[in-house]
Amino acid sequence: MHEHDYRVGILGATGAVGQTFIRLLDDHPWFTVTAVAASERSAGRPYRDAANWLSGAPIPESVASLEVQSTEPKAVDCDFVFSALDSAVAGEIEEAFAAAGLPVVSNAKNYRQHDQVPLLIPEVNPGHLPLIDEQSWDSEGFIVTNPNCSTTGLICGLHPLMDAFDPEAVQVTMLQALSGAGYPGVPSLDAVGNVIPYIGGEEEKLATEPRKILGSLDGDQVAPADLALSAQCTRVPVRNGHLACASVRFRNDVHAEAVAEALRTFEAPAVTESLPSRPDPFVQVLDAPDAPQPQRHVKAGGGMTVSVGRVQNCPVNDVKFVLLSHNTVRGAAGGAILNAELLASEGYLDRARAAVAEPAAK
Repeated sequence: MHEHDYRVGILGATGAVGQTFIRLLDDHPWFTVTAVAASERSAGRPYRDAANWLSGAPIPESVASLEVQSTEPKAVDCDFVFSALDSAVAGEIEEAFAAAGLPVVSNAKNYRQHDQVPLLIPEVNPGHLPLIDEQSWDSEGFIVTNPNCSTTGLICGLHPLMDAFDPEAVQVTMLQALSGAGYPGVPSLDAVGNVIPYIGGEEEKLATEPRKILGSLDGDQVAPADLALSAQCTRVPVRNGHLACASVRFRNDVHAEAVAEALRTFEAPAVTESLPSRPDPFVQVLDAPDAPQPQRHVKAGGGMTVSVGRVQNCPVNDVKFVLLSHNTVRGAAGGAILNAELLASEGYLDRARAAVAEPAAK
């Protein structure tokens, strides 16, 4: 077996995010889906019958014929799992898999604020990976999370500015796509021709998650970044792509031209260079006065590149801009896959796999 050949299980495989994992992992050079798991109502059925498949492309044949398993470690034969579980059930199930010795790369919110769980974007905070060594599930299993989909896009735009300047406060209005609500999601009579100025829990996540991601590792936990954030989250009638209208105040004297240049010239950490899902560029700066737009720019870098435009001086704060990210790719399944690639390249998946194999060999 090549060092980067891993058998992958997907928890919550029949849902919208689980389906995105399956679509993105088709023909992945390192990862092969060998197990799909979901709720009891789906377990025991072929995946093609259990999933209400939402993509225009057909279900990959290698997955379509897999029997859906229950979400128990003994039922899922793989080297690690992606979790696309609903947060109502994710906490207990993810802990059970970690305790059974399996790495869990989670898209759920349950462990994002756990002191010893990395809240990870590989281009932003790969230095938080050593938190894994502080986890204790009585096994070599561990949990790594990716942020909320709206947090992810915003952080991708803020991180180059944290590197170059000294941001003090961020005010942001999020215009969030319907696909972020899952399937069936927002009722059509609420969504069409309408804007809903409330998404449960989103504003709270945007107030806390960025401070952990942008913070610095201090011993066995993260010291949060000294950054104030105020967010208003709205649901808009767009299929894919979260748009952030952000205004940033800096502690030093910063102008729009310098912000655009910092975004344009940012280079992702060298540790990400070999990762198959790493986009190039990480952030693209668009000069057109009406960019970025979800319909035109959300698929940049296969959905992993973040687009920034309308970088201007702000008369209230210092600099304002508009940022677009693909909420189900960069903000969910694609971000988690990139996290798993980083874990593989840094040896964490091999370490867990060796520990699981050792008792079996005795």
